[in-house]
Amino acid sequence: MTTILLPTTMSDDPTLPPDVRVVRYDVHEPVPADALDAEVLVLWGNPAEQAADAARRLSGLRWVQTLAAGPDAALEAGFADDVVLTSGRGLHDGPVAEHTLALVLAAARRVPDLVRAQAEHRWAGELGGMQDARSTPEFRSLDGAHVLIWGFGSIAARLAPLLAALGAQVTGVATVAGDRHGFPVISPFDLPDHLPYTDVLISLLPATEQTRHVVGADVLALLPPRAWVVNVGRGATLDEAALLDALRSGRLAGAALDVFETEPLPADSPFWDEPRLLISPHAAGGRPRGAGELVAANLAAFLAGDQLRNVVAR
Repeated sequence: MTTILLPTTMSDDPTLPPDVRVVRYDVHEPVPADALDAEVLVLWGNPAEQAADAARRLSGLRWVQTLAAGPDAALEAGFADDVVLTSGRGLHDGPVAEHTLALVLAAARRVPDLVRAQAEHRWAGELGGMQDARSTPEFRSLDGAHVLIWGFGSIAARLAPLLAALGAQVTGVATVAGDRHGFPVISPFDLPDHLPYTDVLISLLPATEQTRHVVGADVLALLPPRAWVVNVGRGATLDEAALLDALRSGRLAGAALDVFETEPLPADSPFWDEPRLLISPHAAGGRPRGAGELVAANLAAFLAGDQLRNVVAR
């Protein structure tokens, strides 16, 4: 009988065959001693030390399903090379796209400034009333704005039409250039030609050795002073020191960050007091949609010896 370990953090129960033994486990505790023969492990919100403990103790493990869109935490846990790893790609497309759109609109409509004015009991007349409708050098609207989405996968496919519906001109950035989902996609080699005309640079990049600090000083220097940087991918992809320098020197208009290199963001981080920075506590995802269906479909494929969905190359 196949045993599958399901975390108590997973609320979407999969429909599984009756001959499959299901063991629920607390992600904050070591895996149960009576389930160390499990062949399948589902991860969702597991602390690093507990994921690593599972990798060491589950000697019969054959497949790990993480519900996270990015598999970096599962990869770092140290599961054996012969253990198949599948990601939660696609489960977070809607929530992350929605949250990213909220951050971009907050930047355009100066929501952080409005909140600060409210806290001061100050009527921010400079942000309201009659305003010049003619073109300005500031990023104040998505209508006509140039938006670059770096990391044009399934989340970007959900986000791009939302931005375009509000008038944005959306261009994707991916390893291979071309057209995807009706939008032009350039390669990173083409970035120097596009960054100087960008109003919003959105990063949806995963954390890999190749993407570490890829949004660095050289990229930020090519953006115009009106540009905003929005990171909802992984914190390690952004050079935070370079971003802070660009914000403080006025070379960038602002940034909205949902992810950071160190999470939770330390209380003494200079980011907290940066007026042109909007902080979101890794809130874009966290609500996987269709997790039960993915686990059930992949388990059926696993039992039948068929190809699983979202296999991570290792």
